[in-house]
Amino acid sequence: MRTGNSSSTEGKDLFRTTRWSLILNSVDVQAPESWAALSELCRLYWYPLYAFARRSGYEPLDAEDLTQSFFLHLLEKEAFSRVGPEKGKFRAFLLASFKNHMSVSWHKGRAAKRGGGCQVISLDTEDAEHRYQLEPADDLTPDRVFDARWATTLLSRVTARLQGEYARQGKGQTFERLKVFLVQADYEDMNSYRRIADELGLTAGGVKTLVFRLRKHFAAVLREEVAQTLANPAEVDSELRALCNALLASRGGSAEEEKDVADNWSI
Repeated sequence: MRTGNSSSTEGKDLFRTTRWSLILNSVDVQAPESWAALSELCRLYWYPLYAFARRSGYEPLDAEDLTQSFFLHLLEKEAFSRVGPEKGKFRAFLLASFKNHMSVSWHKGRAAKRGGGCQVISLDTEDAEHRYQLEPADDLTPDRVFDARWATTLLSRVTARLQGEYARQGKGQTFERLKVFLVQADYEDMNSYRRIADELGLTAGGVKTLVFRLRKHFAAVLREEVAQTLANPAEVDSELRALCNALLASRGGSAEEEKDVADNWSI
């Protein structure tokens, strides 16, 4: 895999203040700016926690209650004084805190309902359970499921951002035809370029250039989204590698697929 050669001084400046560093450096996590940053991170990454609870043996309603009550706990200032070194990565902090929350709830003999039915963030639990039922019935541990679903959630976020950008430029159809090149390396051949070129009224060479630009932009947005979950932007590459490995482990990916993913993610 490549190391962080895609990082630049400009990129480091962009990531200097991230959502997670803003929260960690805040005197009061309930201050409006910090609260908004934490709420946004929770909104984006709640499903991996739900999947972790389900894989740990909790029923759907209990997993939902655990997730909601955990966010209520998390949005309390005291929650940030009880976790150590893993604070540098929101992913590690979130999982360690959730495990502790589950343990406390278990010892109390109930699926945590400290929230009293209050929803801290809106969870589409019907969709979440449908997604969970599509999870492979394998021997993946709850931790591995969490990391893999974190990776897929991240990719969905990046794809949605790109889709929105292309749509605002009046290029929605172009994105829909090109996005396959972000996930299927074996789809890339001249026949594919020619077929899409005919549909878009371009040359095969023109499509190849658009694919190159899309992949480059995808990698940049991916790095930006990952940086938002880190206190130290210098850890973007190591976090990307960890997520790449987790995703491939959940799929039983080959060495060739690992190379393709690493190329697309610029790591």
